[in-house]
Amino acid sequence: MDCALGVAIPLPSCSKPQIINSRQIRIFTVKCHSVSLSNNASTGLAERPWKVADARLVLEDGSIWRAKSFGASGTQVGEVVFNTSLTGYQEILTDPSYAGQFVLMTNPHIGNTGVNFDDEESRQCFLAGLVIRSLSISTSNWRCTQTLGDYLAERNIMGIYDVDTRAITRRLRQDGSLIGVLSTDESKTDEELIKTSRTWNIVGVDLISGVSCKAPYEWVDRTNSEWDFNFNGRKEETFHVVAYDFGIKQNILRRLASYGCKITVVPSTWPASESLKMKPDGFLFSNGPGDPSAVPYAVEIVKEIIGKVPVFGICMGHQLLGQALGGKTFKMKFGHHGGNHPVRNLRNGRVEISAQNHNYAVDPESLPEGAEVTHINLNDGSCAGLAFSQLRLMSLQYHPEASPGPHDSDPVFGEFMQLMKLEKQNA
Repeated sequence: MDCALGVAIPLPSCSKPQIINSRQIRIFTVKCHSVSLSNNASTGLAERPWKVADARLVLEDGSIWRAKSFGASGTQVGEVVFNTSLTGYQEILTDPSYAGQFVLMTNPHIGNTGVNFDDEESRQCFLAGLVIRSLSISTSNWRCTQTLGDYLAERNIMGIYDVDTRAITRRLRQDGSLIGVLSTDESKTDEELIKTSRTWNIVGVDLISGVSCKAPYEWVDRTNSEWDFNFNGRKEETFHVVAYDFGIKQNILRRLASYGCKITVVPSTWPASESLKMKPDGFLFSNGPGDPSAVPYAVEIVKEIIGKVPVFGICMGHQLLGQALGGKTFKMKFGHHGGNHPVRNLRNGRVEISAQNHNYAVDPESLPEGAEVTHINLNDGSCAGLAFSQLRLMSLQYHPEASPGPHDSDPVFGEFMQLMKLEKQNA
């Protein structure tokens, strides 16, 4: 037989292909017949060999998005935000700052690296649910210990996929963050779910108390030497830092420890007087979820501490410092969530690509004299960093520890070390 082009023509049954030879082409005629995939003879319906839509995401604007479920089942309400990170979904899942929120990943392919214990950023998943375009059917990573679906199911976290995440993201960018309801319960009508989304509100809710630790503890783990990257400016001098846990990510603690700090972590409600009795060299006010105006007790704690020793605020800590100084915070249209936000350091002109996760920001116009805006977000010009030299105070609205995200901002931990060193020298 001579070599020729073969063209397959599928027909309605499956039997041995009939090959028709010609001088120029070879045609494969395939006859197919239907095969029942179900033993349920009573219904006469064939079971589909693929998963069908069994979940709904209902938004407060009345839109209804059919999807396929994975992870846990049930009904859950939360604020829908989108995250533009390309990697690091496990760190995002375990970031306490996402408490009360559904995280929609704009990167379409999620789950391909599975999950592993080393990438956890807290003791559990605090977010309300995960929304993705495509769920990987297999995992391929040398550290993988579990699939994403099994991981979420064990932690009772809902997830949906095969939904148009681009269309939802455009809606959020246009209308702002929306309250949504995820449900796999077919007994609930669309109207019931819409009503639920319109009666729930995340503004003014204290979400910090649900994610903070319950008692003080010491943190000693450093960044694993296999992953460490920045040794510049490290000193052998050790500083004692008290870290207020408003929803702290573990990599913040690892980076502080890697810079030589002895760390005591305290709950969000821990009295400032008790913390000052520890005679620390500095305080860290961590990231955390929700509205800073909903936690006036935290603002009062910060007020009692600033001016006594050097302080460093990250994300929620930055907002609490802004309010403690007499400034105001406001809710952004759809916030900043992702690992690719450009920020300019106004002191040296350096541009950093940063990891961010917040829905609130400090109004720089409301800050008192002496407060300096040190960083701005280049996407929208919002305040991304503060300093108050007389009070030995510094803060960032974004995450210098990344995880996930770029490492451009890691040297700020060295600046905090320098601030504490100068305080010791002047004591």
